[in-house]
Amino acid sequence: MTLKDKLVSEGLKLASNPQVAKVMQDPRFMGLVMSAMAVPGRVSTFTSEQKEQFAKSMGLATVEEVRALRRAVESLEDTLARLEAKLPTK
Repeated sequence: MTLKDKLVSEGLKLASNPQVAKVMQDPRFMGLVMSAMAVPGRVSTFTSEQKEQFAKSMGLATVEEVRALRRAVESLEDTLARLEAKLPTK
């Protein structure tokens, strides 16, 4: 039995307990559970924002800025190649 299967089976056992069901019906508890589930996303967003602020303060390019620059360079290279192809050769 994998860890996931064990957790699911134990969760089902707990859900069938009347005391646990009563607690789960409390809106305060469910609000707490929802807040706890949102923590990883909030932490990820916060750290991402902090990385960008640090990069800007240090004068560094972010990953997104580098990707945008690469796309722009590739587009310019394609345009240049098309223009060179149109030029008559000697």
